Amino acid sequence: MRLRLMTLLFGAACTLHSQDSTTPGRFVVEHPTLHNLGFEWWISGDENRNAQVNVQFRAVGESVWRNALPLLRIGGETVGRDREQLHYTVPHGFAGSIINLKPGTEYECRFTMTDPDGVHGDNVRTVTVKTRTEPQAYSNGRTLHVYPPDHKGPRQEPSFTGILEAYYGAGLGDWSVVWERPAQPGDIILVHAGMYRPERLNYVDPLAAPFDGTFTLTLKGTPEKPITIRAAGDGEAIFDGAGNHILFDVMATSHHIFENLTFRNTDVAILAGKKGLLGAVGLTVRNCRFENIGFGVWTEYAGSSDFYIADNLFIGRDDRFRLIGWTGPRWGDIGPYPSHSLTSYYAIKVYGPGHVIAHNAIAYFHDAIGISTYGTPEKDPERQASSIDIYNNDIHMSNDDFIEADGGVHNIRVYQNRGVNAFHGGYSSQPIFGGPVYFFRNLLYNVQSGVAFKLDARPAGLLMFHNTIIGEQAVRSPTGNMHWRNNLFLGRDTPGRGIAAWANATPHYSTDYNGFRPNRGVEQQYSWLAPTKPGQLLYQSSRDDWRFFRTLAEFQAATGQEQHGREVDFDIFESMAPPDHSKRHAVYHAMDLNFRLRPNSKAIDAGVALPTINDDFTGQAPDLGALELGKPEPHYGPRWITWKPFYR
Repeated sequence: MRLRLMTLLFGAACTLHSQDSTTPGRFVVEHPTLHNLGFEWWISGDENRNAQVNVQFRAVGESVWRNALPLLRIGGETVGRDREQLHYTVPHGFAGSIINLKPGTEYECRFTMTDPDGVHGDNVRTVTVKTRTEPQAYSNGRTLHVYPPDHKGPRQEPSFTGILEAYYGAGLGDWSVVWERPAQPGDIILVHAGMYRPERLNYVDPLAAPFDGTFTLTLKGTPEKPITIRAAGDGEAIFDGAGNHILFDVMATSHHIFENLTFRNTDVAILAGKKGLLGAVGLTVRNCRFENIGFGVWTEYAGSSDFYIADNLFIGRDDRFRLIGWTGPRWGDIGPYPSHSLTSYYAIKVYGPGHVIAHNAIAYFHDAIGISTYGTPEKDPERQASSIDIYNNDIHMSNDDFIEADGGVHNIRVYQNRGVNAFHGGYSSQPIFGGPVYFFRNLLYNVQSGVAFKLDARPAGLLMFHNTIIGEQAVRSPTGNMHWRNNLFLGRDTPGRGIAAWANATPHYSTDYNGFRPNRGVEQQYSWLAPTKPGQLLYQSSRDDWRFFRTLAEFQAATGQEQHGREVDFDIFESMAPPDHSKRHAVYHAMDLNFRLRPNSKAIDAGVALPTINDDFTGQAPDLGALELGKPEPHYGPRWITWKPFYR
């Protein structure tokens, strides 16, 4: 009996040890982007969550390894929203990115897993991965010349009237779907100056798009030989939908490039995918202008991948002179539309892996940029919203949010964006299915609701670094696995509202090295929610679970968080004043705002080093906020724009 008892106790001890020790599983290399690489490493065990994965990298041919941020330990968090019956538990593992790399470069990446309780299996993975380069037209492809129906004068040959004749060899009327001379991979279709407006109620529409006025493209290019549709350079090439619903349908395409074109007067300029149906692969939209549209580029398809949407100008239909919002009872009706009318939805919305959305200027939309909320992620990593980069975009006047990472799964990187004037939220995560989502070096000014980061539907896995927020972080929706470093939050003196709220649903959180400007006349400046008992989760919390503090010192003493945090004021900037919270429809302009830090202010050298995020800091330590003293400001918006697109 005694021997049996000892055997049972020994077996229980081994079981407990095996649950705390870690067994590595599948290692996933996500789709590379131009500047970043994403990885996932799945595990079993590590119930006490003390394992970690350190990351090093070097360009192939270099001898010295550099440190990257460790992978984020994820798993066990509950994500979703009851109203839509969305309930998801994050699998256990690690995920993370190596950030700020050079395009078109091969890197050796080394991952070392450690656990004080032991690692059972190979604890080191080394992979070689190459970052992408910008898609380019094939240099040896055929050149096909497209002219508008009213063109008079000489033509370069081979020449075609309208895009579909060059793309398919299409005829007119019923013969518009007879495609006997399709374009080939590597072809360059040059669109000469003029107006391409389908006569959609004309049976023999010269542009071969009768009834719907939609140019439906279905051909397949390759990464080496894309099909390129480009303005010829002899004047503006304009595709005008004349008020139709969809102008270009490219859902069935692979590796197409649209370049230097104008799209206007349509609900959806480029439809690139629908959930559960079909979606484009390798779509590039570059240096284009979109105006008077309801939607710019749109895919909800999980198999859409590797888009490059860069250096475009998107002008929506929403009010240009007043920030209205969309919740009618709160704001009332203004102008020709009730405030909940959806005149322009998104400029860009995507799903699937590997997308890059960079250097776009966007104004007068409900939302500027978004990942499809989608729902429960597909099990196949090739069909998840992962390894997506959204950076250097310039956003003006959103009636909802600037950027929505909603629906993101792993390695969403939102950085160096500038957002001015939004109603409901600045940078949104509702939900995130494990993460990490990196929000770093973003600027925000004038979000009426006070929701700088919209954290709803129980998102999990958020890393918030070096953001400059002129406004409060007021949302109190519980999150899991969230970490804040080197941010600035400067309040607008909004009556009755504190400067910061942390709603931690799980015991995995941290916040430190941040700067706060409290709102005057408010007692409850800092609001804190976190589990206090082993195994406790606070996804459904009551007021009794919250703790409130008047000063940062009180918050530090009571929670142990923000031990290096500090309170600041607007004198940390060269010149900055808060928006007037009492003017709820007011509009501000980025060109009037100066986010640069003043030398010797309290934000200088007050941060902590974060590998690959702030390696190039200039002083004794990184500065707080998005802009480092002595470093050039990022270029927000298209690199071809030399004028001020959203200035009065």
